[in-house]
Amino acid sequence: MIDGIVITRLKRILNEKGDIYHALKNSDESFSSFGEAYFSSVHLDDIKGWKKHTKMILNLVVPVGSIRFVFYDDRYESNSYGEYVDVIASPDNYVRLTVPAGVWVAFQGVGSGLNLLLNIASIEHDPSESISEALSYIPYKW
Repeated sequence: MIDGIVITRLKRILNEKGDIYHALKNSDESFSSFGEAYFSSVHLDDIKGWKKHTKMILNLVVPVGSIRFVFYDDRYESNSYGEYVDVIASPDNYVRLTVPAGVWVAFQGVGSGLNLLLNIASIEHDPSESISEALSYIPYKW
């Protein structure tokens, strides 16, 4: 596992009129702060990434569809330097992926319909605090 990434199994409450999906509480151990929340979609087989935030902590949840996340650690000081983590999140594997600043992330739509993620970010969006690279920048076989 990459240092600082936390995978938290989330509560899904089944209800005949519509389910309830928990995402994040300020009492959760992995909660740091709130900056903004936003949704992003990705089409089947499309890949978004690579991106690395220098300050933002991500809290990624997939309430709709299925998304494959790949994380890569190039932090020299990290015990997990050079490691990858590959996780598929969906309502059937309902988890929150907490990702520290400094870890690369890319994601791929693997569900056939709408694939939707929620990011509850620790800070507001600031384009100057992130680095984006083409998929070929980090060698990974999708």
